[in-house]
Amino acid sequence: MRHRNAGFKLQRNTSHRRALLRNLATSLILEERIETTVTKAKALRPTVEKLITLGKRGDLHARKQAAAYLMTRASVERLFKTVAPRFGDRNGGYTRIILTGFRSGDGGAKAVIELLGNEKFLAARRAKRDAAKAKKQEDIKKQLEADKTAEGGEDEKKK
Repeated sequence: MRHRNAGFKLQRNTSHRRALLRNLATSLILEERIETTVTKAKALRPTVEKLITLGKRGDLHARKQAAAYLMTRASVERLFKTVAPRFGDRNGGYTRIILTGFRSGDGGAKAVIELLGNEKFLAARRAKRDAAKAKKQEDIKKQLEADKTAEGGEDEKKK
């Protein structure tokens, strides 16, 4: 019987499991969306929901509690300044888990866990990435043209 057996052990000892969940929570707050296994996503959900509730409280004690759990100062700042205010009128249910298929190596079930309302953030990040990619492609074209003109000049000198 599974009476009073809550939570996920994830086949790890206590310190490893705690470190894993802390890293996943920090990454989710910073990136808004991460891909992991279904079990890890389900284990991560209550942790992130509690952190967002701390962020909504917003007082000094809540900030210190979040800083004690999250791995980076940037994640704490992001939690309190951008993530928590987004959910001001919502009571729980801040995350979404989407099943994405199976890993090719071992067949493990994969899922994407994301914060709700992250479309604007992801669209801005996507636009920035596309702009960087376009700039890089322009630089490559310019370099190729410069190489072609340099080769053309050397051929004329040989004649």
